Amino acid sequence: MYVADSRGGAGTGVRDASRPGPRATAVAPTVLVLGTVSLITDVSSEMVTAVLPLYLVAGLGLSPLGFGLLDGVYNGFSALVRLVGGHLADRGGGRHKAVAAVGYGLSAVCKPALLLVHSLPLIGAVLAVDRTGKGLRTAPRDALISLSSAQETRGRAFGVHRAMDTAGALLGPLVAFLILRQAAEGYDAVFTVSSCVAALGVLVLLLFVPGGRGGVPAPASPAPASPVPASADSPAPSPSLRASLALLRRRDVRRLTVCATLLGLSTVSDSFVYLLLQHRLGVPDRWFALLPLGTAAAFLLLAMPLGRLADRMGRWRMFLAGHVALLAAYGLLLAHGPAYAVLLLHGAFYAATDGVLMAAASTAVPDELRGAGLALVQTGQATARFAASLAFGAAWTAWGDRTALTTAALALTVCAVCAVYLRPAPSK
Repeated sequence: MYVADSRGGAGTGVRDASRPGPRATAVAPTVLVLGTVSLITDVSSEMVTAVLPLYLVAGLGLSPLGFGLLDGVYNGFSALVRLVGGHLADRGGGRHKAVAAVGYGLSAVCKPALLLVHSLPLIGAVLAVDRTGKGLRTAPRDALISLSSAQETRGRAFGVHRAMDTAGALLGPLVAFLILRQAAEGYDAVFTVSSCVAALGVLVLLLFVPGGRGGVPAPASPAPASPVPASADSPAPSPSLRASLALLRRRDVRRLTVCATLLGLSTVSDSFVYLLLQHRLGVPDRWFALLPLGTAAAFLLLAMPLGRLADRMGRWRMFLAGHVALLAAYGLLLAHGPAYAVLLLHGAFYAATDGVLMAAASTAVPDELRGAGLALVQTGQATARFAASLAFGAAWTAWGDRTALTTAALALTVCAVCAVYLRPAPSK
């Protein structure tokens, strides 16, 4: 396993030029344990996600606009608390594990709550709490991954984590499908099993993930590659809310955040993609839960190789290439292309963007504000996707699914062109 070196590895995020290269290529143990936690948690969450669109639209009779509102809430509350989670994790010398545990715990208690609610307002409230948990845990978890990995291998580290995470996303819909086939009260059974699996994920986090910075020694001085010059004698930035927001003065952080937000505004949510596929192909309700398996399988197979490729060719280029794949998926949906190709491109989009964006952002922020810095980028992206869900649901209701998807494809093209001009430094 990789062992962090405080002189130029995970501690500072800067490679020592006097050394020939990294001492090891394997990912850190912390990354593997966090990957296991994410795998277990994603089995739980994707069981619910796989059946939720059908449960709400077919079971409770929600319109696309109503579902877009709930899906927006699902993402919007996550966006609102990400900055809080990142800020709390950075305080006190690094409380990343503790804040992540609270986030995972909140999501776990929401699964059994779905058994008790059957109206739009109550379901929306439960989903809001669930997304609050996700918002709290995401930045601290990603900060732990980046702090335990050398700068030159962070793309690989995030790729390994996302691959393990996606293995859970692959298993979750399959488990939900099997439960729906066997259980008389299918949805209730799915929510019950999901809550038990979520509790197991929290237990693994508490028992096996190291506290603080994941065993990574703190740097002796600010990173010399910081976009804002600082002398060796200047104090490290204090993890205050003002210092967190001041990260936007850094050119690379600001441009990454703006570009992620722009591209998020034209990203159709996963649930709408699956509903569009079902609408076009006439997939029976009992098979709907299997549609996310195509995306998850492609994500699982491509996350590690694309993460490694991003370390070599540039993470920003890979991030933009992922959105080109998403645009191609939209085009195939409009042209009535094969479902397997749509799902393959959809999974490739996530493999090329999810962990790669965090690997790029982690090189632009200091260790002391790592959680808050990653949260800034995540918040911009999540807020934009919240707005995109509302807009797409309204457009589908008013104009139909084809016009709504055409508009999204055109918006993605415009936003991608803008992102090319606003790109950060080539090294990121």
